[in-house]
This record gives sequence, structure tokens and C-alpha cells, in this order.
Amino acid sequence: MNVGFGYDVHRFKKGRKLILGGVEITARKGLDGHSDADVLIHALMDALLGSAGLNDIGHFFPNTDPAYKNISSLKLLAIVYKELKKRSFKINNADMTIIAETPKIYPYIDAMKENISKVLKLNKAKIAIKATTNEKMGFIGRGEGMAAMAITTIKKVKSAECRV
Repeated sequence: MNVGFGYDVHRFKKGRKLILGGVEITARKGLDGHSDADVLIHALMDALLGSAGLNDIGHFFPNTDPAYKNISSLKLLAIVYKELKKRSFKINNADMTIIAETPKIYPYIDAMKENISKVLKLNKAKIAIKATTNEKMGFIGRGEGMAAMAITTIKKVKSAECRV
């Protein structure tokens, strides 16, 4: 069993949509980034890539490449999933935490889990998404941005088991 950890952070920016877990969240500001800036999916991708001993998302999807401008991070997650399958890895579970003062995340968690489940072909019961605040401390506490952390476990399987 391999374990991976991912972390991502983005600052808020007016005029952008807030996308988390592939879900558009009702909010006054979105996150600034080259892609859709989905901090949750970015942390998840880094955890998955790390658990397979691969380079991070900046290596696979550089922010200097116009092909990734405003792209849905779910599309990038699908590419990461294919990279794992190609190397005969099967995802066991994913546990993620969003850190933000606002907005409230709980109403959107089931839709986020559904999106991730479809892309990773992983039972929703093996996906956990939680949200917490930073107790008004630091840049997150001041409402300047948000962060996400993810931990994943994967295992090497015979290639026939990888064809899901």
C-alpha cells in the first residue's frame, strides 16, 4: 500500500467562479489560478501522484501552458487517474480537508464526492471530504484565500485488476 499527501492553496479573486470538487459554489469571489483553481482537486491530484512516486501537478500541467488555461480540474484528475492505471495502481481511498472561513462547504460535499467518484471510478464510501476554518488566523482567517489537504492510499495490482 502506498500513501500520498497533497496540499494546495489559492488566493481569492473577484470576478472568478469558486469551483471546489468540480462543483460551482455560491460565493462572492472565486480562486485565482491558471486552471479553474479547484484547490480540492489540486491537492487530491498531488496526493495521488505522490503516492505513485510521480512528479507533482506542476510537472504534468504547467501553468505556463495555454492548454490548461481555465480548464476544469476534473479533466486534469482524469489524466492523473490514467497515469496511475497505466502503472497498474488502484486507488483505495481519498481523504480531503478544505480550509476556509467562508463559504459554508457542507451543502456541496455530496456533489463533490459524486464528481470525484465518477472520475476515479471509486466508490463514494471511499471518499471523505471535510471542511474546517482557520479560526480567523493567518491569510485564510483573514479571508484572503483557501487551502486543501488530501491523503490517498493506492496499491499496485495486476494489470487485469486495473481495468475497471
